Amino acid sequence: MANSQDLGLKWYVLRAISGKENKVKEYLDAEIKKGHFGKAVSQVMVPTEKVYQQRNGKKVVKERNFLPGYVLVEALLTGDVAYRLVSAPNVLGFLTDGKNPQNSKPAPIREAEAMRLLGQSEAMPEDDEVITADFEIDQKIKVIEGAFSGFQGVVEEVNRERKKLKVMVTIFGRQTPLELDFTQVEKDA
Repeated sequence: MANSQDLGLKWYVLRAISGKENKVKEYLDAEIKKGHFGKAVSQVMVPTEKVYQQRNGKKVVKERNFLPGYVLVEALLTGDVAYRLVSAPNVLGFLTDGKNPQNSKPAPIREAEAMRLLGQSEAMPEDDEVITADFEIDQKIKVIEGAFSGFQGVVEEVNRERKKLKVMVTIFGRQTPLELDFTQVEKDA
């Protein structure tokens, strides 16, 4: 069986209405399944990443769009294929080379770049996990993990790059600073 490179297929980026990327994928997948694109479009992907969040003291895994507003399409843009892709509901157009705004052509991205973007949707090792937390300075928190579990404190500093908080807790009647991971605390009611 010939691979996509042998057929001349290249990866292109479709711009979509933000939040409608999965609808675009569903529509184009249905069109591919019906055979409306023949062999000109092989696959449609929405780059996603796994995000770990703390909710009620539990680690929750969600998938979110890695590149909101974009959908990757592996296609051979011959005939009216480009027009039919752009005419799909919720599609705004192709990402183009941008050289001439009136006559821009869809610009393919390198296979390696597409694989890198799509690799974001694979399971991430625990070390590289993305943790989202919306902690703010002067916010009250409760420590839920570690030696100080059960203590309450106030956020003094937020370091999003390191996923750490500097928290002031009262231990034996004295204010004591602690450095804690986002996963070790939760918002206090």
